[in-house]
Amino acid sequence: MWAHRLTIVLLAAAWLLALGTIGGDWKLPGGSGWVEALLLLLATAGTMTALTRQLPFQNVLLAVVVIAVAGGGLQAAGVTTGVPFGPFLFGAGAGAQMFKTLPWSIPLIWIVAVLDSRGVARLILRPWRKTRSYGFWLMGLAAGLTMLFDLALDPFATRVQHCWLWLPTKFSVTWQGAPLVNFPSWGVATLLMLAFVTPALINKNPVRQRADFFPLAVWLGALVLFAVGSAKHGMWPAVGVDVALAVLAAILAIRGGRW
Repeated sequence: MWAHRLTIVLLAAAWLLALGTIGGDWKLPGGSGWVEALLLLLATAGTMTALTRQLPFQNVLLAVVVIAVAGGGLQAAGVTTGVPFGPFLFGAGAGAQMFKTLPWSIPLIWIVAVLDSRGVARLILRPWRKTRSYGFWLMGLAAGLTMLFDLALDPFATRVQHCWLWLPTKFSVTWQGAPLVNFPSWGVATLLMLAFVTPALINKNPVRQRADFFPLAVWLGALVLFAVGSAKHGMWPAVGVDVALAVLAAILAIRGGRW
């Protein structure tokens, strides 16, 4: 599919530019903010076009809209009430805000995080795809991977990109400044989203299809950027988590995908 191939090429080029601006202090015309915005847009487009190779476009669009609306709505509620993620404020790095509440980038982050985590989960569970409980395991693992994706994303988003700022809470234990309740909240929210969109994401074609490694590439590419940005700012625990998650996901997904 030419659209997906073109998106992959553009996404790879944007990723290299982002890696240079984040880790190598490259100076680009107009600043570096547009590179990260372009990268997120291309990652979203690539995620959608990858799915349309297996599913009807209307199914993919339905899943994307549900995830974007649900994820954006939860974040808008969170910044207003502090529930369910903990108290925080959006920063300039998240981009222009819609309705003076929600930055445009937040729904796209949810789309990429949820759908590509589900894609990685499909690779890992590929050897067991014919078991009766496969669907439940897929939803659970996808939710867990989304939670881990946010665990890697948060230090980068807060301290490198300044997308949001966590406010103090009574519970002093945090992960790089983020309240611990944030991460299981991402997992539970993802599980609820998948409960709605999974029927649209089931491939009704019984023909065996080749494993799609695009979600894994997006997942690993994001973690590399998170690790580089965290290393530059001296957040070594975050770097360790990023590397460990990337290695573990790569091993399990490649092993499963070759089945």
